[in-house]
Amino acid sequence: MAFDWHRDPITETTPVGEGYRNTQNVRRFMLDRCGAAFRFDREFMHWIRSTPSLTMGDVVCEWRRRHGLA
Repeated sequence: MAFDWHRDPITETTPVGEGYRNTQNVRRFMLDRCGAAFRFDREFMHWIRSTPSLTMGDVVCEWRRRHGLA
């Protein structure tokens, strides 16, 4: 069964695959891990969709790295 980005629990080990969606569930996860300053931007969303074999933990680490929080 496909991962439901709207409802399924997201963890750092959740794989980001072809069915990835920027949902409110993803935003809540990212805000929890990255803080209130978290925002998606086009460049970051492009990185997520174009980088193979990511997990949501990788996504958090990259956002934090880009914003000097690594």
